[in-house]
Amino acid sequence: MAVDELDTRILRLLLEQPRTSVREYARLLGIARGTLQARLDRLERDGVITGTAPALSPAALGHPVLAFVHIEVTQGHLDEVGEALAAVPEIVEAFSITGGGDLLTRVVARDNAHLEDVVQKLISLPGVVRTRSEVALRERVPHRLLPLVESIGRTARK
Repeated sequence: MAVDELDTRILRLLLEQPRTSVREYARLLGIARGTLQARLDRLERDGVITGTAPALSPAALGHPVLAFVHIEVTQGHLDEVGEALAAVPEIVEAFSITGGGDLLTRVVARDNAHLEDVVQKLISLPGVVRTRSEVALRERVPHRLLPLVESIGRTARK
C-alpha cells in the first residue's frame, strides 16, 4: 500500500495527538473532514492503522519486570504452544522466530519471583522443550513508529 505525503501527515498527527477529534485533525491539516475520514478509512482497511486503543504501562499496572523469553518447541507443536501462550496474561507479545528457539515472548511480571512462576508455567506447557530468559534492565528506545512514518513520508515526496 502506497502512503503519500498527506497520509504521512495524518499518521503523524494520530501518533502525536491521539485523543484529538477528526474535525480538529482536518482543521490542523487544512483539509475537508470528508477527505480526512476517507483517508482514515482507507488506512484502516489497508491495515496501516491497526487500532485506536491507548498505550498502557505494565509497570504502572504493577508489572515493572520485563523479560524476553525464548521458547524451544517440539517439532510440529508450534501452533498448539502458540495458542496456549495466549492464555497466559503476563505474555504481552509472542512471535515465531528464526535462529535460537522457535518463539520469542515479551513477558511482564510483578517481580523476579513472579517472573520465575511465569517461566515455570511456560515450561510445563505441552510441546515446550526449554526456555531461555533475558531480563530487560532499562528501556533505551521506547516503542515508536513516528521515525518510520517520517522516513516513508520523505521517500513519498521524492
